[in-house]
Amino acid sequence: MSEASAIEFPCQFPIKMMGRDTPEFRATARALVEKHAGPVADDAVQAALSRNARFVSVTVTITAESQEQLDSIYRDVTSHDDVLMAL
Repeated sequence: MSEASAIEFPCQFPIKMMGRDTPEFRATARALVEKHAGPVADDAVQAALSRNARFVSVTVTITAESQEQLDSIYRDVTSHDDVLMAL
């Protein structure tokens, strides 16, 4: 018996990743999501610095097509060495 997803697809879905504040991390965060979701507009990518400005959270909002797509994104994001945390 398969579980029905609580999310209705397609939908706007934010993927938030945290890492050290470097240009490389910001590019990596976007690339990890675009690998599965295709190109995202610049205004779909938001970044916020931590209080001490050593870390940054990058949120990439995509049009999610399926639970499988989200699972693939989270697998890649959470296994990447530069991503300290993903929500």
